Amino acid sequence: MKLREIAHSRTGDKGNISNISLIAYDMNDYEKLKQAVTAEKVKAYFSDIVKGDVVRYELPNIGALNFVMYSALGGGVTRTLAHDMHGKGLSAALMNMDI
Repeated sequence: MKLREIAHSRTGDKGNISNISLIAYDMNDYEKLKQAVTAEKVKAYFSDIVKGDVVRYELPNIGALNFVMYSALGGGVTRTLAHDMHGKGLSAALMNMDI
């Protein structure tokens, strides 16, 4: 199953840091998200892009996980030569992750 089948995302970026939040469509799927989408798996999934740490924050009251990815935007969105390295592009890619 693809991650997008049980969750949607919101994103942001600041400098060279990308932030992706995953929000379960159904609160009953939150535990599945916690088990399936770890900081280690997100870092491995973006191994060609994310050069720093990935930190996961849990928000159980709203059924969400927030991933902060350091050194993830090729030096920063205004400095990189890469195409579409903003958070929105990365969140769309994450939604395609198999869980």
